Amino acid sequence: MYDRLKEHVCKANLALVEHGLVVLTWGNVSQIDRQAGVVAIKPSGVDYDQLTADKIVIVDLSGRQIDGRLRPSSDTPTHLELYRGFPKIGGICHTHSRNATIWAQACKDIPCLGTTHADHFYGPIPCTPPMTPDQITGDYELNTGKVIVSRFVGLDPMHMPAVLVANHGPFTWGKDAFDAVMNAIVLEEVAAMALGVEQLSPCRPPIDQALLDRHFFRKHGSSAYYGQR
Repeated sequence: MYDRLKEHVCKANLALVEHGLVVLTWGNVSQIDRQAGVVAIKPSGVDYDQLTADKIVIVDLSGRQIDGRLRPSSDTPTHLELYRGFPKIGGICHTHSRNATIWAQACKDIPCLGTTHADHFYGPIPCTPPMTPDQITGDYELNTGKVIVSRFVGLDPMHMPAVLVANHGPFTWGKDAFDAVMNAIVLEEVAAMALGVEQLSPCRPPIDQALLDRHFFRKHGSSAYYGQR
């Protein structure tokens, strides 16, 4: 019943390995079928070289497992909270990619310093506040999602499809699982670029607002003209 969804999510998870975004089992990708009310996600702790479509797990939006023999990712409650909080997204990716995680561990937003960043993310990539002891000792993974959603008050998650969880690592999202992975690839690149700029030119000011607007909106929104129609 869910074969196509599971195959799609399996391939998206394997793309993390292809693009060098994961070490060991440190990552997961999911995709939601909003019409069916289900989410497909990587199983917990399964090595990528052993991952096949039949091992992908299906849960509903309350977290109840409805298909698959393995346990879903331990990050499933975070994914579900993001799907509930951001109703336009269709896929989510979580990694511990090195450069984005460096910024997360520094608890710093990634500044928008150039047009590569501006093509994909509308402004600085936000970092959440550090989680409180109560949030950590409580329903930790669910609270991780809640912290992300709270950080996006006043932000458009479709204009900023990425976040850094303080002391933890990045989450990205998009219209489906592969779009979320693509945003994770770009996030890692711009994180590396920003890290290099900070080393070469500390306190460099962010990109000019006019240049940010031009580059972002030529690729996104109703007036976009980049690429083919």
